[in-house]
Amino acid sequence: MFVKMFTVGMLGTNCFLVGDEKSGEALIIDPGLDRESEARTIIREIEKNGLRVKYIVNTHGHPDHIGGNMMLKEFTKAPILIHEFAASMISNPPADRKLHDGDLIEAGNIKLRVIHTPGHSKGSIILLGADAVFSGDTLFAGSIGRFDLPGGSLEEIQNSLKNKLLILPDHFKVYPGHGPVSTIGEERRNNPFLQNFDWALYE
Repeated sequence: MFVKMFTVGMLGTNCFLVGDEKSGEALIIDPGLDRESEARTIIREIEKNGLRVKYIVNTHGHPDHIGGNMMLKEFTKAPILIHEFAASMISNPPADRKLHDGDLIEAGNIKLRVIHTPGHSKGSIILLGADAVFSGDTLFAGSIGRFDLPGGSLEEIQNSLKNKLLILPDHFKVYPGHGPVSTIGEERRNNPFLQNFDWALYE
């Protein structure tokens, strides 16, 4: 599995092209682009590596993670996947498949398990691989996703972080929705939001 990260859109969203070299199948995760030039950059990478994009996956339905769905679907013809609780947030184009907790997304030898992680939004998910996690806007390097937006919840994001992410081994690479790549161990040791879960003072 190789991972190519593109930082796109006005909010600097991380869009990931995840490819399996052997089969040539790939996934696009969170195409939050808002310019055709960004789409062309991703398309050039797809073509350069001779990839066939099997799915476009949104970790949640906020505009900065779905903005390029249409542009990349027009090129790849790949179906758009999003959690069932976020499907109503996208309409142009609509979701082709609604994801549920525990679903497996496969492209060649790539296997990503869908883990529902509400808190940043009702339909937030992480995608769990063999030694990496695509954490969307649930966990960032040194921070976490906002929980004060519509559909967000302090209690739910705490539960998602404690019981879905902090249970992973330290060596797992973290590919977040914004900011630099990290590891679970690095975040366990240094992320202030994972040191102390008494966040009532932040409300």
